Amino acid sequence: MPQVRAERFISLDPDTAFAFSQTTGEFRLKWDPFISAQGWLDGAKAAGKGVRTRTVSRMGLVMVSEYVSFVPPRNVGMTMVSGPWFFENFGGGWRFSADDGGTRAVWKYTFSCRPRWLKPVAEKLGSWLLAREIDQRIDAFARACEDPALVAEFRRTHPEMV
Repeated sequence: MPQVRAERFISLDPDTAFAFSQTTGEFRLKWDPFISAQGWLDGAKAAGKGVRTRTVSRMGLVMVSEYVSFVPPRNVGMTMVSGPWFFENFGGGWRFSADDGGTRAVWKYTFSCRPRWLKPVAEKLGSWLLAREIDQRIDAFARACEDPALVAEFRRTHPEMV
């Protein structure tokens, strides 16, 4: 199964970096270039194991995913419940660890494609596209964590998360 990975140093402590990464709604749109909308499902108000979200990418693709792991401030894992037709399965994991006064963020996506006859080509193309996307996404996250005004806004508007 193909896997793509991106890693960056974040100059925030792990608690704050993890919480910042778990925002949704209008605040998430301020830093996440991949999504155009994201929200909790089934009446959930916050992330947690078993919680489902609906995410719409900027390309219009829709995915419902479920948190299969949620261990603040260390890691979060999700798996696709439903999504674009070409994914047979999709999962992601974001890890955060203390590193030299900041945080080392490591994000991974694992996936497989369908239909079977197209799988070799689709997974090669998918690896290239998802590697590009995860790099852009974690870069945007790192830049947002370096923006004092955005970090202050996060702390002011999400006091329950920090």
